Amino acid sequence: MILEPLGLPVPQVAGLIDALRQRGETVATAESLTAGLVTAALTEVPGASAVVRGGLVVYATDLKDRLAGVDADLLAEHGAVHPDVASQLAVGASRRCGSDWGIGLTGVAGPDPQDGVAPGTVHLGFTGPRGTQVRTVNLDGDRHAVRAAAVRVALEHFAGLLR
Repeated sequence: MILEPLGLPVPQVAGLIDALRQRGETVATAESLTAGLVTAALTEVPGASAVVRGGLVVYATDLKDRLAGVDADLLAEHGAVHPDVASQLAVGASRRCGSDWGIGLTGVAGPDPQDGVAPGTVHLGFTGPRGTQVRTVNLDGDRHAVRAAAVRVALEHFAGLLR
């Protein structure tokens, strides 16, 4: 029961799964700060296996490169919390898992800054049939609140892309 603690209504997530099913499309994730929570939220819905291909938990910086295909030079120059990293995570999730859509998340949950990036900074990458985009948000709260809000924002934005 992951949805309730994250503040996600089951009908909202079920709507995403239904939209993907109706379109005949699939999704995969590559998650850093949320460590698989987006995939867990999506798969909470019965029938999700028809559209959720999988997810990569790339919490450690080196795994962003090795598992998700994020450019090592980008990571070395800018660190793990950067808009281009989120974009490449999304593309890597889609490619590595063979899905139509990819969602990538990176950010700082806190309590301390990471590589000079303030807690609450979250970069969300999305790739799909119409290209790739990144959304950056600044979220308030403690570590749990930032991670939960990142999942909500990612799924809400993804729902908008499916409309």
